[in-house]
Amino acid sequence: MMSIFILIGAYRYYAGLAERFGKIKWQFGLLAIAIYLGFQIAFLIVYGMYEAFTGSANDNNYTGFSLINIISWFFAIGGVYAVYHLLERKFKRESIKKPIWEIEEIGTKEKV
Repeated sequence: MMSIFILIGAYRYYAGLAERFGKIKWQFGLLAIAIYLGFQIAFLIVYGMYEAFTGSANDNNYTGFSLINIISWFFAIGGVYAVYHLLERKFKRESIKKPIWEIEEIGTKEKV
């Protein structure tokens, strides 16, 4: 249940970024969901490999509030946050490089 709330928050966070820079909101929302789930899966795979190598098969409840789930939530939120800031920096650089049409039109004669 907690992951659903995190996914909704990530979707809205990325949709706000897309709206601010004139991009398509739902595509960036879905990107946020994919990033979150990707980081969750990557963390749990690494944790599963750690348990397999160390032989410490604990009776973890992967559907509730366990320490592993909380750590994986923080790991995934950190990944979403890092990618968000990378995209934001990229969009700011792109917006600086865009030519401003009004400035280019100064001095041109209008054809009547």
